[in-house]
Amino acid sequence: MTIETTKQAIAHWHNMLQSRDMTILSDLLADEVVFRSPVAFNPYPGKPVVYFILTNVIQVFENFIYHREFYSEDGNHVVLEFSANVGDKKLKGIDMIQFNNQGQIIDFEVMIRSKSGLDALALQMGQRMQAFQK
Repeated sequence: MTIETTKQAIAHWHNMLQSRDMTILSDLLADEVVFRSPVAFNPYPGKPVVYFILTNVIQVFENFIYHREFYSEDGNHVVLEFSANVGDKKLKGIDMIQFNNQGQIIDFEVMIRSKSGLDALALQMGQRMQAFQK
């Protein structure tokens, strides 16, 4: 895997967010992808649930913007710093993304602060996850 493969995948990621074309996400996610939530202890494994989570969180976040991105030397890992609102709550966070050799996401971990922003996100996503799991 080269850092160029990862940068190309990140460019697709940014294009997806800008265009709201979520079909891009299906190509970006590996079948074995795992999502690590800032509010749930256990990770969510598998493409269907990760696709659901990411397509829904994009709807919950308002004024979402990435500020900086950091690449590991091996080219397999990227950290994206972001800010957003959930209702009247502001939050900041990072997406820590690991890619496989084909440029697909295999691990997606999110960390968020402040607690009030995280609580607002947890409430919105909790309702959506309950509907998904039924």
